Amino acid sequence: MIRKSLIPMLFVIVGVFFLGMGVQRMAGSKAETEHSLQQAKKIKVVQVKESQNESTKKFKPVTGQTIGLLAIPRIHSELAVVEGTDPNELRKGVGHYKQSFFPGQKGQIVLSGHRDTVFRHLGELKVGDGLEVNMPYGKFTYTITTTKIVDANDTSIITLQHQHEELILTTCYPFHYIGNAPKRFIIYAKAKKE
Repeated sequence: MIRKSLIPMLFVIVGVFFLGMGVQRMAGSKAETEHSLQQAKKIKVVQVKESQNESTKKFKPVTGQTIGLLAIPRIHSELAVVEGTDPNELRKGVGHYKQSFFPGQKGQIVLSGHRDTVFRHLGELKVGDGLEVNMPYGKFTYTITTTKIVDANDTSIITLQHQHEELILTTCYPFHYIGNAPKRFIIYAKAKKE
């Protein structure tokens, strides 16, 4: 009799334990994201002139460093951009894919984020919406040109081309999926002419 009543109690205890771990992880991630955002807002943006492109070329951040601020006006969002896309960096904000280029380097810039944290409202963006990336060496604006959904293992979107400036935002899809999502939501944006 006693053993039969212990089994449901054991399930409840295990459930509460895992729920507590999840809540703790979410709170820790939110704190790290907020800290990185405060760091990003403190970065002094200096507008680079055409003759000062050396500062863009010399920009070499270390993994985990807060390197900039991504502003998405349509969804009233400001997000820290952190160097790297490993789990530790993505807990802090939007991750910059290390092999991709930086704004102003006339190549493909790849930024990734979690769909359930920093990129929660990315699906609300439309073609023509603006994006802004503030780096220590300048402010860069982009216009969304297209979106698409690809399989999770499709790496064809990362070409690392170096012919023209292109900003790509990636996140898991569907947005409200529980567990490892089977797809990726991709946003392509081109540099806005000043």
